[in-house]
Amino acid sequence: MPDHKHILVVDDESQITRVLRTSLSSHGYDIRVANDGETALEIMKDWAPDLVITDLAMPNMDGLELCRRLRTKTQIPIIVLSVRGEERTKVKALDAGADDYVTKPFGMEELLARVRANLRRRRTDEGEQALIEAGDFKIDPEARTVLVRDRAVRLTPKEFDLLVYLARHAGKVVTHRALLGAVWGGESTEQVEYLRVFVAQLRRKLEPSPNSPKYIVTDPWVGYRFEPGE
Repeated sequence: MPDHKHILVVDDESQITRVLRTSLSSHGYDIRVANDGETALEIMKDWAPDLVITDLAMPNMDGLELCRRLRTKTQIPIIVLSVRGEERTKVKALDAGADDYVTKPFGMEELLARVRANLRRRRTDEGEQALIEAGDFKIDPEARTVLVRDRAVRLTPKEFDLLVYLARHAGKVVTHRALLGAVWGGESTEQVEYLRVFVAQLRRKLEPSPNSPKYIVTDPWVGYRFEPGE
């Protein structure tokens, strides 16, 4: 059972908030509800959630703007719920700062699994050279070394930079544009073929079965998610 983690649910559909409050509370979470982004920010002035679940389409302040506002002050996980499942909407939400995206209608077991996964991700404000230890991986940015289940893996400089960026956002879908901008620079944000080549190279070096990857997972048409293992 969770250790009384606080979750803020932001949605203007009373039926959704009622279901989420009941289900999440029954699994040990402390829940508060807001019907728009402005109310959510007011609640957070004196109550600190461990995770936010928000709809996109809401009055006064929509979910995209809420994500942007939250990312200026906190790195807590944000899960977006939306009836809009098309690629463009997903990319907008992820670029705005969302960590995960669940399309309505959704199964409660799926949402609970996403909640648990996002709460497990530890976010720190340590320096860029801090050692990354996550699941099967030990990555030393300063020494530029990688161990996968204690096996040393040699990477090219660009492969290493790509892995480090993914690892620093473990569990989060990182869009093609964000990856290209971070690793290759702003002028390369449309060069998706770069990612296809380098992700394939990383998978050949890191994955037990490159054709069935478990560490670098594709979110079709959107980006990649790094899952380092338990």
